Amino acid sequence: MDPDRRQFLRGAASAIATTAAAVAAPVNEARAFGPREPKTLPPNAVGMLYDSTLCVGCKACVTACKEANDKPPEQPAALAAWNQGTWDTAEDISGKTLNVIRVYQDGAMTQKDREEDGYAFVKRHCLHCVDPSCISVCPVSAMRKDPETGIVTHNPDACIGCRYCVYGCPFNVPQYQFDEPFGQIAKCQFCNHLQAKGQLPACCDVCPTGASLFGLVADLQAEAERRLAQKPGAVYEFPRGQLGGDRSGHEAPIGEYQPHVYGEKESGGTQVRYLTGVPHEKLGLPVLPDHAYSAVSEGMQHTLYKGMIAPLALLGGLVVLARRNAKAYHDEDPTRTDDEEDSR
Repeated sequence: MDPDRRQFLRGAASAIATTAAAVAAPVNEARAFGPREPKTLPPNAVGMLYDSTLCVGCKACVTACKEANDKPPEQPAALAAWNQGTWDTAEDISGKTLNVIRVYQDGAMTQKDREEDGYAFVKRHCLHCVDPSCISVCPVSAMRKDPETGIVTHNPDACIGCRYCVYGCPFNVPQYQFDEPFGQIAKCQFCNHLQAKGQLPACCDVCPTGASLFGLVADLQAEAERRLAQKPGAVYEFPRGQLGGDRSGHEAPIGEYQPHVYGEKESGGTQVRYLTGVPHEKLGLPVLPDHAYSAVSEGMQHTLYKGMIAPLALLGGLVVLARRNAKAYHDEDPTRTDDEEDSR
């Protein structure tokens, strides 16, 4: 390695260290200030209460979702021979399936909604976060949150297919259609096209037991807390379709719930809330902090770029590098002229 190259590398390393030191201060400042102010629910935000203890695994919601959103059946190769290609057997959400029912199984599976030797159903789809990470990371605003309803939607005409939303979602909800020549992002949009017509989301509309219940988020949270306050085994009339709607209820005993409404605080809160008899993490619902990751990342970004601190620190590092290289170059031969340096 010639001397000039060694000097350049030494100078580069020194400049990087200088830049890192300059940037360290705003990083620490971001940690000191914490995340940006959390976003809050719109006053008329709509959502869903999913009660796993009421779900019977009929998958009527899956079929209705497919029909409402014009999605094709999905038959994994491993299961196609088993059902002779006659059933929709999606194993998880995907570019073709926006909503799916999964099952938890343990041991002998003798009793429903029990962690040991039991089984339970769980519904998987978009939770419509209060402070969505998918929106935070989207560079072209293809992901949007309705200011009135709070529903998180995707605009395919604006999407550039970067898939940042896929990686940014803590619930792993947005899915890319890899098997299509012009794939798009697919996710539950809470049947906003049906709601615009005054109809219910398809999954809530067809649920026979009221396991999927539509309504205002504030009212659904209150309903969840009423159920938690009941004694297990007490007969309760569970609303169906829409909370406060005119449909007859479904009478059934209150289950033994986990003492927490999932989605109330997770990742800054979601508009889909869960009541379950089995611990949430056993049903595939991730353990998350009370704040949204987007609030933390944006808080640090806003601090780093406040007053152009980070760009100026980088510029300062480059200036140091240039000055040190120039000095070292001239120190080798003080008689060297600028013209000789340029020709070199």
